[in-house]
Amino acid sequence: MFKRSPFLPATVLVFILALAAALFAGSYTYTMANPTPRHIPTAVVGPADSPAGEAFTGGMEKALNSSLTLRPYRNRAQALEAVNEQRVFAILTVRPHGGGVGFDVAGASGSSVAQLLAQSALTVGKATGVPVRVADVKPLQKGDPRGLALFYISLAAVIIGFVGAIQLSVHARPLNPAERIAFTALYALLGGFAIAATVDWLLGALDLPFVESWLILALTMFTSGMVFSMFNTLIGRWAMLPTWGLMVLLGNPSSGGAVSWPLLPSVLGHIGQWLPPGASINAQHTAVYFGGHQHLFPFAVLAGWALLSSAVFWFWRHRHPGGRDRGGAHAAL
Repeated sequence: MFKRSPFLPATVLVFILALAAALFAGSYTYTMANPTPRHIPTAVVGPADSPAGEAFTGGMEKALNSSLTLRPYRNRAQALEAVNEQRVFAILTVRPHGGGVGFDVAGASGSSVAQLLAQSALTVGKATGVPVRVADVKPLQKGDPRGLALFYISLAAVIIGFVGAIQLSVHARPLNPAERIAFTALYALLGGFAIAATVDWLLGALDLPFVESWLILALTMFTSGMVFSMFNTLIGRWAMLPTWGLMVLLGNPSSGGAVSWPLLPSVLGHIGQWLPPGASINAQHTAVYFGGHQHLFPFAVLAGWALLSSAVFWFWRHRHPGGRDRGGAHAAL
């Protein structure tokens, strides 16, 4: 009787939700509690092998307990271009004749990385006796002082994306597969517009490249919704479990939105770039702060997940938990 009653799935859900709560808290705590740099790409202009350059770089690596991956550039213009292309996170300018060093960070490349590098540079300069000038060559917008606004709008797109798909499966169950995909695309377009309009036009927190940001958010919402729809087709009512695990427990902490990728555990930093939340933040971040230097990779990741999910959902549509028969009556549950 217990197995046939609603108490069995309810009891299972009690334990699943408790475990999900622990994993949710643990995943974010693991990535954010003690961010540690490992390899930080740094542009170098000037003689890095000079006494001042060697003393400063050696002191930085000791202070950070990591390595600065030094990449020489002929001049400051080339180094700044590397920052805009997001190939480096800082610029070390070694001045000749004992003039000390300049250390330029890029807050827009990652607030946590820039803050850590700036503080360490000043400390190392005092400890080594090397004069250091620290500047931020790519500061964050005033409404985004800690660089978290883009993380939150991307998080909203991810969560509302699969919550919308859940609601379609509950309240619009008779939709056929093609109609389900169409309505997922429709709420993604409208939802992405609403998020962008709220943070830019209504709150004025961010100055967005509106159309580009809107379409990134819409693609994120559509991808997230189709990921749930795929799992819903494959495993039915338990589809929320792999969706939550992929998009929230793993995807969001490793996305680089709250803690920049160079400070994340190395495995998470690499995985996050291949998941929809990380790709969304990557594309949005470049659109807002590095206009004209957008990369194809994050769009390819989002499009790949969207196409894969849609294809699985479509080809296994006979297992779709819903739809209508040819006469228009509701499908049997």
